[in-house]
Amino acid sequence: MFKSVFARYLSAFALIIFVSFFLLAIIIASLIGNYSADTKKEDLTWAVDFSRFWLERKYADANEQAFLQLAVEDGGELSDRLDAYPANRGKLSLFVTSADGSVVAADSKMQPILSKKINRDLFADIKTGDSKTQLTDLGKLLEVRQYVCIAPFVNAKGDTLGYICICTSATIEKALLSSTTRTVVMASLWIMLAALIAVYFISDRMVSPLRGMISAAKQFAKGNFETRVKITSNDEIGELSAAFNQMAESLEHLETMRNSFLANVSHDLRTPMTTISGFIDGIRSGAIPPEQQDHYLEIISGEVHRLSRLVEQLLNVSRLESGERKFNIVNFDICEMARLILISFEQKINTKKLEVEFDTSDDSLSVSADKDAIHQVLYNLCDNAIKFSREGGVFRISIARDGGNVVISVYNEGKGIAKEDLPLVFDRFYKSDKSRGLDKVGFGLGLYIVKTIVEAHGQHITVESEEGKWCCFTFTLKRGVDELPARVVEI
Repeated sequence: MFKSVFARYLSAFALIIFVSFFLLAIIIASLIGNYSADTKKEDLTWAVDFSRFWLERKYADANEQAFLQLAVEDGGELSDRLDAYPANRGKLSLFVTSADGSVVAADSKMQPILSKKINRDLFADIKTGDSKTQLTDLGKLLEVRQYVCIAPFVNAKGDTLGYICICTSATIEKALLSSTTRTVVMASLWIMLAALIAVYFISDRMVSPLRGMISAAKQFAKGNFETRVKITSNDEIGELSAAFNQMAESLEHLETMRNSFLANVSHDLRTPMTTISGFIDGIRSGAIPPEQQDHYLEIISGEVHRLSRLVEQLLNVSRLESGERKFNIVNFDICEMARLILISFEQKINTKKLEVEFDTSDDSLSVSADKDAIHQVLYNLCDNAIKFSREGGVFRISIARDGGNVVISVYNEGKGIAKEDLPLVFDRFYKSDKSRGLDKVGFGLGLYIVKTIVEAHGQHITVESEEGKWCCFTFTLKRGVDELPARVVEI
């Protein structure tokens, strides 16, 4: 019936408010009714006790026959005494019955039932000295039901001479109860209306961002990632809206990177394939003389290796993201690995005339990690550092202990990274050198793979840079223990 969250939320609140005020009205009406009835019963009980005391003193020595005669004669006097009772104020009526229930005396208000007989069941369970109050019409002798208090009175011998009955109308209490109930109901309706209006706007304020998210999600499905949700509060809904917008920005950024990646990959695939195709066609057609074929075959081989590297990086990304790649955790010397990587870059270092620094607190430091994966990380960072170093600049590898970890830093002086690019360098497909002036063969996946490998080891990697001056990548590894056995983990 209620398909939207807003309708269900509003309906639930309306139902809760209605039930709450309905129960409140019943409770208040019940309290007032009980209080009024208790007050009536107290007044009637006092009046009955007063009248019975007066009668029992006056007719202490009388028998039933004498009592009946005297009661008729003294009924007026008793009525006058009852009228003097402060709580009466004309509200109480009196009549006296014989032991068998016949009305033998009554005040002016109860004259219609004089000489009539009241059902003995009303007196059956009343003990001597007690009284009984109930809401009754005396077996239809009264036009409407009234509160009637009945008490026996006895002579000095203990004989029950008759019953004194005092009654009062319940009309006033009913009117009070009805008025109170009406007042509570009307107040409840107004309060409920105000509450519903407040709940309506509160619910709308809460649901409105959700509607915006639904609309934005539909736009995302169409490929439009520019839509944002308006943040209208600082509560959980506002936090959800902010998180949704951050997700949208990430998706938009990822889409931009993906498009850039596709453009780069298309270029990186098309260029070598065009070169390979052109040279092969030239060799086959004879346009390239035999003495030059080895030169062009070497060029073709280089382009094939370049294509192979691209495919390998794409496969690495796929395995890392799907969790298929397994890491063989062993202990190895990170200092020795860094030295070997430096030696492998000797030609590039000499070409740029870099000033190499190898800063380590120990000649040998053992780490616990996947050796091949960390070699890939350190090699990639060194390759980028040398590639973007200025000629004659400083290129430094630092390795130091830090509690239970080992900290490895790769520093270079050169182009650096712009401040706005620092949060993006580890994203997939991101290339800070968009002009491809220095990075002619990169695909924007190397640093993403580096970060994924480091984080898969439960460690972290950071980057600091000053554009045009220097750049430093730092990552941590767990310190190794020589006797630690090799183990295989999955990410």
